[in-house]
Amino acid sequence: MTVTVEETPRTNSKFKLVGPKEVGYNVKQVDVFLERARAYFLNTDTPGTAITSLDVRTASFAPARGGYSAQAVDAAMDRIEDEFVLREKELLIAAEGEKAWMMKIGKTASVLRARLHRPDGQRFRRPSRKSSQSYNIDDVDVLCRELLVYIEDNGELSVDVVRRAVFAPEKGNSGYEESQVDAFLDRVVELMAAIDPLPPR
Repeated sequence: MTVTVEETPRTNSKFKLVGPKEVGYNVKQVDVFLERARAYFLNTDTPGTAITSLDVRTASFAPARGGYSAQAVDAAMDRIEDEFVLREKELLIAAEGEKAWMMKIGKTASVLRARLHRPDGQRFRRPSRKSSQSYNIDDVDVLCRELLVYIEDNGELSVDVVRRAVFAPEKGNSGYEESQVDAFLDRVVELMAAIDPLPPR
């Protein structure tokens, strides 16, 4: 597959731009998404599709030469996601009471805990195709053990550690299936962002 990398005009920008020959995020896509997110956050009656913390977490942008610095945009997206998680918590509590929020958190934690308690090497599926990309099992299991301590023993672990987790690549069934691990970690981030208070700005 060929990926087309666009050129970015050097104009006034909301984020740091990478060099003209370097690849960053498509400026227009980032600006449009952030404007939609801001408008919805300030007024949930804004016309158009609602935006959730999941939408922020899973948003992706096309590559572009001279585009926005990925590191700067990713950091901003993390902060925005935290704000949306807090808003969703407040709305749920206002509508259904704090008990409903606690039940939601407890249910999510229970599902995650069940997988984390599985033995090393057995927490996730292995790809059936030998050519499929997969994640190093030891790397994933190390993070899972840290997550179990965090959930069950109130261990110290930043949500950003999970967001930025990188695992050595493997091929086929010598590693864990990437899509399943990624989906699981998305749920972990959702839980951690809901539990932990926002850091001071």
